[in-house]
Amino acid sequence: MPMYPQQPSSGLPDDPYRGATGPLPQQANPSWMGHVQPENYRAAPGHQGGPMAVLVPPGAQGAALQASRTRSGLVGLTVAGAVLAFMSLFLVVPFLLSNTGAGGFLIGFVASLIPLSVVLAAVHIIDRWEPEPKRLLFFAFTWGAAVSVAVTLLIQPFFVIAFQFTDEPDLQTYMATVQAPIVEEFAKSLGLLILLLAARRQFDGPVDGVVFAFTIAGGFAFTENILYFGRAIAESASPASDFAQVFFLRGVMSPFAHAIFTGTTGLIMGFAARRWHTGASMGAFFVGLLPAMFLHNRWNSMGQGFLLDYILVQVPIFLLAVGGIIFLRVAENRLTRQRLMEYSAAGWFTPAEVQLLATRGGRRTVLAWAAGSGRKHQMKQFVKAATQLANTRQRILSGRDVALHQAEERQQLQRIVSLRAAVAG
Repeated sequence: MPMYPQQPSSGLPDDPYRGATGPLPQQANPSWMGHVQPENYRAAPGHQGGPMAVLVPPGAQGAALQASRTRSGLVGLTVAGAVLAFMSLFLVVPFLLSNTGAGGFLIGFVASLIPLSVVLAAVHIIDRWEPEPKRLLFFAFTWGAAVSVAVTLLIQPFFVIAFQFTDEPDLQTYMATVQAPIVEEFAKSLGLLILLLAARRQFDGPVDGVVFAFTIAGGFAFTENILYFGRAIAESASPASDFAQVFFLRGVMSPFAHAIFTGTTGLIMGFAARRWHTGASMGAFFVGLLPAMFLHNRWNSMGQGFLLDYILVQVPIFLLAVGGIIFLRVAENRLTRQRLMEYSAAGWFTPAEVQLLATRGGRRTVLAWAAGSGRKHQMKQFVKAATQLANTRQRILSGRDVALHQAEERQQLQRIVSLRAAVAG
């Protein structure tokens, strides 16, 4: 794989942002996911072989500083999330212990790690093409496992007060089919809204929305499973059989139930992130809650005909979710390839490099090649940087925060050159 930038004639380049807008090229929209409006299209800045710093327009210096501050803001988001999670534990842990006892809590905690690992493995697979920052995934998980549970515990008493129930069974049905879908989905999705507003540069689209939603939902289900597994032991005359039954229902038959519920909200908010502004984000939050609450209600409403509903309704929904995620991943891969082809036309990559960087098979090839020369880590960084560059270009073409993302593009192109040199040795 040739690891050198093309070198056009030397000399100072034209301002790449002057007259950048123009007719929309035929291949600018490789899929519905990355649709570009003609008025937002800008050609990729050309590589002229001169010092990279020369290409930074003077007006972008302030935007570059703002980009640096935004990255620092992610650290603040992580710290704030950790503090909120820690404070939530003072409400969540006593609640769990009072319902499960120490022994039930311990067994429930260990058993809950199994379905959690399945959900997080799915998150890893979905997120492998363009991994999200670990600190944001940490925020998402802790929000789901602690903060959203605490929010649920604080809100649900108001639903009990509002319901004029006649007997205990009616109350239980109401709490399962009305209170739980509304309160739990609101509490979980509030974390998604915070991520979209506070880390919008990492919340690129529907795949990211699904990744964050699955992570939040996985954390929530983890804590909820501790409650159900532990209570099956603490309150049962035959704890072993009751625990096995509850574990089979929640840990084997439905580890992705919460993920699919909240995943619909993340999907809708991810589409809003493609054309980001505050009003669209808030609107997507409330619209996205509707299918999540509906699916949650349908799940909790299954009664005597549980097995039939599970086979005829829930299994097809799960398969549809799997198919939808695969469809999103294919569209994301095609979008990455197209955006890198535009940088290739501007001289930053060779066409052969784009094929290797923007396909799964190509990435395996270059990583194997780099491993043979002891530069696999550098190649991983190069592949990751190229993917991030493609996403930054998509944000530029969306027409949102253009100056900020152009400044980030300058920095990423500089890093591409440095990483190229490191891989080439």
